[in-house]
Amino acid sequence: MSVLVTGGAGYIGSVTVEALREAGESVIVLDDLSGGHRAAVAPSVPFYLGDAGDAALLRSIAADHGVRQVVHFAGFISVPESVQDPLRYFVNNTAKVTAMLSALREAGVKNVVFSSTAAVYGEPEQTPISEEHPKRPSNPYGLSKYFVERILDWIDAAYGVTHAALRYFNASGATAARGEDHHPETHLIPLVLQVPLGRRESVSVYGSDYPTPDGTCVRDYIHVADLADAHVRALRYLRDGGPSRKINLGNGRGFSVREIVSAAERVTGKLIPIREEPRREGDPSALVADSRLAGEILGWRPRCSAIEDIVRSAWDWHRSCPDGYEDR
Repeated sequence: MSVLVTGGAGYIGSVTVEALREAGESVIVLDDLSGGHRAAVAPSVPFYLGDAGDAALLRSIAADHGVRQVVHFAGFISVPESVQDPLRYFVNNTAKVTAMLSALREAGVKNVVFSSTAAVYGEPEQTPISEEHPKRPSNPYGLSKYFVERILDWIDAAYGVTHAALRYFNASGATAARGEDHHPETHLIPLVLQVPLGRRESVSVYGSDYPTPDGTCVRDYIHVADLADAHVRALRYLRDGGPSRKINLGNGRGFSVREIVSAAERVTGKLIPIREEPRREGDPSALVADSRLAGEILGWRPRCSAIEDIVRSAWDWHRSCPDGYEDR
């Protein structure tokens, strides 16, 4: 029995592929490389260049490798871009996933681990946010993911294909071999680190009048290796007969944009100038996880939770690979 990882050449996907291999799983990767990197996947891993919505290709992969579980990462991830071009997100993050699920169900796939997001909650009524919090996505990105969560519910009810929808808060950090290499980069920590790397003169702060202690957005940062560990556990949970669940993955503590900049200054020993910009449409003021369910259901807890350790892991990777995977 094999595990298909769509988007397995991306940031979180590639770290998860390696974690699955270390756990003894047989892994196949499908990625169109629109955001991923072939160098992020070990040469020994079967790799297919293609679209996660290509039903014929999916059926062929499933038949050739005996795929019975899938971890779906392939998706667009930029909140501002989703506001500017919502149809692009609904096509890629929702419609193509529906086509994928249909093809894989016909091929005998029994379990789905879905890369979801804290953006399904929208502006929080209280923090930390539990899985029961109302879902009112404030941007098309979050809505595109929430649509899939609801589709998965109906697929479970109709066909018995179970799922774990893992609602990430802010994926961050790096392992020794794998880190963030997005083009363009949209995540805060690598953008901040581009200043001490000499790639930019300052970091933009979008909004300083949010209802937070220092006026900037607050987010819960979770190390990418901890996210990968949760995916391994979720697959085993489903394989052992666990029912479908929606599960938060976060540290349970929020850090503002200014706090992240300060942490990066301590880690790098460099001053990082800030440039204040207007708010971006669709950005909630604060997203902080209540991840107790992940501990109860998966036996999971974050192992790298200190923000300076998370930033330092990213700093180490970016210093060793200043041009990203081109350096490899």
